Amino acid sequence: MLQDIAALYSGNLALFSGTVFILGLLVGSFLNVVIYRLPVMLDREWRAQATAIVTDGAAAAEAAPVFNLGTPRSACPACKAPITAWHNIPVVSWLMLRGRCTSCRTKISARYPIVELLTALLSSWVACHFGFGWPAACALLVTWSLIALTGIDIDHQLLPDNITLPLMWAGLLASVSIGAAANGTAAHAASLPVAPATAVIGAAAGYLSLWLVFHAFRLVTGKEGMGYGDFKLYAALGAWLGWKVLPLIILLAAATGAVLGIAMILIKGRDKSQPIPFGPYLAAAGWLAMMYGDSIITGYLRVSGLTR
Repeated sequence: MLQDIAALYSGNLALFSGTVFILGLLVGSFLNVVIYRLPVMLDREWRAQATAIVTDGAAAAEAAPVFNLGTPRSACPACKAPITAWHNIPVVSWLMLRGRCTSCRTKISARYPIVELLTALLSSWVACHFGFGWPAACALLVTWSLIALTGIDIDHQLLPDNITLPLMWAGLLASVSIGAAANGTAAHAASLPVAPATAVIGAAAGYLSLWLVFHAFRLVTGKEGMGYGDFKLYAALGAWLGWKVLPLIILLAAATGAVLGIAMILIKGRDKSQPIPFGPYLAAAGWLAMMYGDSIITGYLRVSGLTR
């Protein structure tokens, strides 16, 4: 049965990419939950730990209502009306409801269908690029994780360990378990996952490089230029993609961040002292490097005249 399914998708790229598009819509709906709920879960956990430290465990806190990725049931933030399954169909429900709650007519943020559609499009893109196989599965995991991290960092300037560390360990384990098999499937898939030694060096180099930049910047300016979550995300990208693409990732992220940062200051009058989350730029640069890293590097070398 599984062999028949594999043969069907291996021989029909359009069917595979279409199936992944639908899967991406469903995953995007779940990522919306992660983006909203995970920071709240972490905040509650930190507050509970702080309370336990202050009270030295003497005062028993009242049992807080269960709040996780599955409980309580999703509801309208304004009127608390439960969201039914028919109102939770990715993209379609938002369009049918015209972006408003059925009970109180409060506007529903357009970000929900945007995340769902973006996840579906990027997932389908990954499927078309890699084809059916382990490289596509790995690339989808990385893509979904980066989308969740981007949304959380934009909202809270936070890159949770709950996502960055498992992503890094998954990259290292994938390099050990399926790296050799995946590297032999196709020329364009040869970098995902990478060989174990390349993954370990990539994870270490990713973390240490930004760690050194962080402390050097703090010594010179007395300020903290980034958070530790950026180090861990960079390490995760190094674990999946290897150390060779780390310079490309940081250059793309820094250039994009600088351009958009200056644009926001000039166009929107953003305060120069207001911190800008770096995670979304790292995530975007990492995704591009995962998809087209070799082509970008080769193209640059040709344009610069360093190679023919």
